[in-house]
Amino acid sequence: MSKIVIFNKPYGVLSQFTPEGRWRGLVDYIPLKGVYVAGRLDADSEGLLLLTDDGRLQARIADPRHKLVKTYWAQVEGEPGEADLDRLRAGIRLSDFTAQPAQVRRIDEPPGLWPRDPPIRYRAAIPTSWLEIRIAEGKNRQVRRMGAAIGYPVLRLVRAAIGRLTVDGLGLGEWRQREATIDDLRG
Repeated sequence: MSKIVIFNKPYGVLSQFTPEGRWRGLVDYIPLKGVYVAGRLDADSEGLLLLTDDGRLQARIADPRHKLVKTYWAQVEGEPGEADLDRLRAGIRLSDFTAQPAQVRRIDEPPGLWPRDPPIRYRAAIPTSWLEIRIAEGKNRQVRRMGAAIGYPVLRLVRAAIGRLTVDGLGLGEWRQREATIDDLRG
């Protein structure tokens, strides 16, 4: 069994222990030594970040060949219709690769979602909506790029789950640890 740290990463925190420029580092939240990030989450994204003390498990969590599904909640500008979402469900061509088909559905704002600091910009004339997007890839800024490709820019991005692990029960900036194997993570 390996140690897994489940962290609810706030906006503005890097997926590394060392702060850089205007971004804070994990050192401000997680006082553990010997754990390493397993899959990155951009500083301007929030939610579930996993860390582990096991290099092999770290690689398996991050590597898309292992098909570990990641669930994101994306607040987008505008109100995409089913035809727009079908483009993501079919797999969409981005500038440097074609994203694999995603599981996508419109959702209400997730219950219990913490306020973002700073809040996203509010524009009375432009509505926003929420999508749940499930992918097994996770390339650089992929969900944001997918939203832009269908004409609905992502304003806020929260990773809610990786496999069966979720941020449920964790406040913003909180973490917990447990023992786990890759089989424990599969959803």
